[in-house]
Amino acid sequence: MQKNRSKRYRAAEELVDRNKTYSFSDAVSALKKLPPTKFDQTVTMSFRLGVDPKQSDQMVRGTCPLPHGSGKQVRVLVFAQGAAATAAKEAGAEFVGFEDLVRKCQEGFQDFDVAIATPTAMAEVRKLGKVLGPRGLMPNPKTGTVTEDTATAVREVKAGRVEFKLDKNGNVAVPLGKVSFAENQLVENGTAIIEAVVKARPATAKGRFVEGMTLAATMSPGLAVDPSPYLSI
Repeated sequence: MQKNRSKRYRAAEELVDRNKTYSFSDAVSALKKLPPTKFDQTVTMSFRLGVDPKQSDQMVRGTCPLPHGSGKQVRVLVFAQGAAATAAKEAGAEFVGFEDLVRKCQEGFQDFDVAIATPTAMAEVRKLGKVLGPRGLMPNPKTGTVTEDTATAVREVKAGRVEFKLDKNGNVAVPLGKVSFAENQLVENGTAIIEAVVKARPATAKGRFVEGMTLAATMSPGLAVDPSPYLSI
């Protein structure tokens, strides 16, 4: 596997101490010093959590507004009618409609990043569970994407609100910005995410909740981050 790594990646690995657990700010500083790529990499924080993903009462899920945005152009689709549809369009949603959009999605349309729906529209949108669910695009009240206030939801998503959800292996991965962001922007975005994940601890979780954290960019090796400063939150 090592032989398939690029020269740039191997050079980056030389700069990462695999035996060290970094403070979050030191990890960000070290990540910024790694050899650059030809594109602006996405920076992601990954969490290994001490929960059982097979237990429904130990699901970890939520949203987090990023103080400095995500650096990503977010395409928003809104299932709504009337005033809620008008408000969504004025707030900048790329796709707004109801039954026409439901049919379009049933036919395979998925050229968007976030779907929002009014509670009334969900009666029809639920039919798209098998289509949108696997891609994590299904509107959900817990993530603020089922709401009457479509304008606020659209603006928050566009401004950089990210969602997180436990995967089947007990991990959570959340994008926190781009490598081009200033160090303080990455630190503040990442701190907001860490605090949001820690606060999302299920009441049924036993023992240590955050077993490990890793900071990484798209094409760069990960840096182990010390979670202990955040576990009292």
